[in-house]
Amino acid sequence: MLPDLPPALLALADGTTFPGTSIGAPGQTVGEVVFNTALTGYQEILTDPSYCRQIVTLTYPHIGNTGVNAEDVESSRVHAAGLVIKDLPVRVSNFRATLSLAEYLRREGTVAIANIDTRRLTRLLRSSGAQNGCVVTFAPGTEVTAAHVADAIARARGAAPMAGLDLARVVSVADPYEWTETEWQLGRGYGTLGEARHHVVAYDFGVKRNILRMLASRGCRVTVVPAQTPAAEVLKLKADGVFLSNGPGDPGPCDYAIEATREIIAAGAPVFGICLGHQIMALASGAKTFKMKFGHHGANHPVKDLDSGRVSITSQNHGFAVDGQSLPATLRATHVSLFDGTLQGLARTDRPAFSFQGHPEASPGPHDIDYLFDRFVAMMENR
Repeated sequence: MLPDLPPALLALADGTTFPGTSIGAPGQTVGEVVFNTALTGYQEILTDPSYCRQIVTLTYPHIGNTGVNAEDVESSRVHAAGLVIKDLPVRVSNFRATLSLAEYLRREGTVAIANIDTRRLTRLLRSSGAQNGCVVTFAPGTEVTAAHVADAIARARGAAPMAGLDLARVVSVADPYEWTETEWQLGRGYGTLGEARHHVVAYDFGVKRNILRMLASRGCRVTVVPAQTPAAEVLKLKADGVFLSNGPGDPGPCDYAIEATREIIAAGAPVFGICLGHQIMALASGAKTFKMKFGHHGANHPVKDLDSGRVSITSQNHGFAVDGQSLPATLRATHVSLFDGTLQGLARTDRPAFSFQGHPEASPGPHDIDYLFDRFVAMMENR
């Protein structure tokens, strides 16, 4: 059985509170509270840099039953500001597990709360929109008082809003590096790129490792560069293509990335953008973006390919989107969400550049739309 857990509290900026128990590190954290509907993949979600400054609520009730292992991380550390779940199972059972979820959260210094009504919380966020919150933990045996509650609400209200935050430079790598690791296979683990057919420069706005692995698995040697790398430095490398990665925050303040992307596209280099990279490509091409009510976070989102009519179930993680009504003549829509009709894909009409809002690399999620990586490779070969 689980030991008696210390009390914890989730407080939202609107004054709503959820008492629960602490299952992670002691302390307190603030961030934008969002919900994710994926049934699996909590380790990949926690380590996705796109969740920087966000407290993630997982709607699936039982989280932690497969434990944690050293291979399923998407970056070097946990980036989520905190974790909210309903139930932490007593037993961990998986042949790859090396730690329990609670042990991992404590090791990573991540504040987390369990035993709250995540269904109620999700309905509230869906109705009122994502909002800032605070998770605070207490010493065992502490009686949570009205003063504790008032302080947590005040901390939630004092947190910076996500709109206007440039977080890409916060999570980006400090120095360039080469990536040659390929995708994981059962019984063999991760592989290594052999002879490279292409060279790709990848902007790290908060890149997930499985994106880099999927490029490497398709014969691409990848040079990862910091978010603020000028276009001139990238073009000097004479790569076959340029990749714009996922990442957290508002794309609008990323003027350095928008300008670099504009120059790279103008130079005629093949470009592929995902998530924040998709939004940056849109802004660089003259379109506009907007803050969504509660965003798309999950692994069951249907997306329609407007060119083929094909419908794919996709992994999604974003709180901003491109305004489909703002597209200039040089951009055309290629994909739309079948949940709410928002724009999911773009292609330049005058340059070899395209982008996708969701996560074709999944991790976690289905691989229905990983054909976009093949499209990028074909674009480089055709060039």
